[in-house]
Amino acid sequence: MKKYINRLFALTALLIFGAACENDAELTYLKDVQFPSEIKITPSTTFVLLEDNADTDAITISWDKVTFPIEAPVTYAVQFDVPSDITGSNAWLNATRIEVGQDVLTKTFSVRDFNKIATDLGLPADKANKLIVRVEAQMDRKVFSKNVELTVTPYEKAIVFGEIYMPGSYQGEWNVETASVLTAIEKGVYQGYASVLPGYGTGFKVNTARNWEEFYGSSGGDNIQKMNTTDLQMPGEGSYQIKVNLNTLKWSATAYAWGIVGTAQTGGWDNSTPMSYDHQTKTWKVTADLVPGALKFRLNNKWDVNYGPKDATTNTINRDDQGSYTITEAGTYDVTFTIDETDPNTNGYPATATCTIVKK
Repeated sequence: MKKYINRLFALTALLIFGAACENDAELTYLKDVQFPSEIKITPSTTFVLLEDNADTDAITISWDKVTFPIEAPVTYAVQFDVPSDITGSNAWLNATRIEVGQDVLTKTFSVRDFNKIATDLGLPADKANKLIVRVEAQMDRKVFSKNVELTVTPYEKAIVFGEIYMPGSYQGEWNVETASVLTAIEKGVYQGYASVLPGYGTGFKVNTARNWEEFYGSSGGDNIQKMNTTDLQMPGEGSYQIKVNLNTLKWSATAYAWGIVGTAQTGGWDNSTPMSYDHQTKTWKVTADLVPGALKFRLNNKWDVNYGPKDATTNTINRDDQGSYTITEAGTYDVTFTIDETDPNTNGYPATATCTIVKK
């Protein structure tokens, strides 16, 4: 009997070995994936950037669809770097990378944004320099387009100071002394924030001082005019980033709100609960019913800009940190979020912000 058992064991081992060999023979390889053509740069590959044109389009980069073996969305990004950093073991490690999105085949940069990219990479102002651009496509792996060389003359951004004010019905009263502040981000260009709460009006004006000696009203559309008594109008209830350009006499209101996100609030990880801007304390606030779960902060109901705590025992939160606060007890909470009001197009978003989460 022992002899037969040994033979059976040997036969089983042989079958397993044979199957393994057969499996070894079934090797598969990743199908080659490439950009089908070179990327396109318009209007040219030579750029002389001027601060006076900061709000105009500088460069548009477009490309053809990259086909992967798997049928799924492709995420594209644009990378910029200087020629000395695109070869060797550390190639492209210091590049500026801007994610464009899934299945998006073009990206336009304003003069302001393109100038920031160039100066952040160390290109000196008022001098023609070389910059390299390529496009990244990612699905189950990353592939890259051929490099394109650009010649860029950036400008040195002027250091500006000053502020203007926006008294309006969003305050509950027209009070220029307590109105929201719009801070200078460029010469003659101002930026700030305001929230229109339910039951409050949308009208406002722009004053150059905390008095009524000089103000701007609406002359129609996105145009402003000095001493025009017609109110400017925010789009409706909600929070907005307000920009006023006294050089071009234009203004804009863009939906803009920080919010809480996570399993502790009603929208889970998919939808944020928006916060409202308190223009007097320069703080974002919300009173919300929370349940046990996780909580952190993000901008405009997207994950592009979000903050979480490295140390949940503190009220300091960090840009793009995966951490979150844990709500242990259901109830109504007052939540605040405070961040330096810099111009994100120029300075990016701060590395840290602060918050409070207090059960009522």
